Amino acid sequence: MLGLKHDLNLLVDYQASWKTEFDTEGERVRAALGPVAKGIEHYGSTSVEGMRAKPIIDILVGVCPLERWSECVEPLANLGYDYAEHAGVPGHYIFGKGRDASERTHLLHIVEFEGQSWTSNLQLRDALRRDEHLRQRYVAAKEAAIASAPVGRAKYNELKRAFIDEAKAILARNH
Repeated sequence: MLGLKHDLNLLVDYQASWKTEFDTEGERVRAALGPVAKGIEHYGSTSVEGMRAKPIIDILVGVCPLERWSECVEPLANLGYDYAEHAGVPGHYIFGKGRDASERTHLLHIVEFEGQSWTSNLQLRDALRRDEHLRQRYVAAKEAAIASAPVGRAKYNELKRAFIDEAKAILARNH
């Protein structure tokens, strides 16, 4: 399963096809953005084997300096992405796409390459990949967020934010 209707919050079991989907889409993004993209990574829950996730592929694109993000708008639009101007994640320029306007299959976040957001997101991904207990705690936090906010992506994200912020702070202290 890939794709989720706007504002619906739902976790599904890990799908091995998510890795292949990222590999294919990552190459399309790399070809479209060329040297502007200093790095392209699969992150978020769909990048963690065995982890329940919303069925949306999260892609992290690093540019340097961050002001070059605007050079990505047209190439990404040509790939079917639209700019989510009011997504509300500081330091992230977020683009989404789906099979139609009612859903998202991919979310692409442009951040400063090797900046704080790039580093902390990849540290969290890597920690989730190697630490079963951390994965279980994160899934529990996401399930609790969905129980409280089955509809409304902003509320869901707000409810799981405390877990993410705490995990990133611990990882930053340990690096």
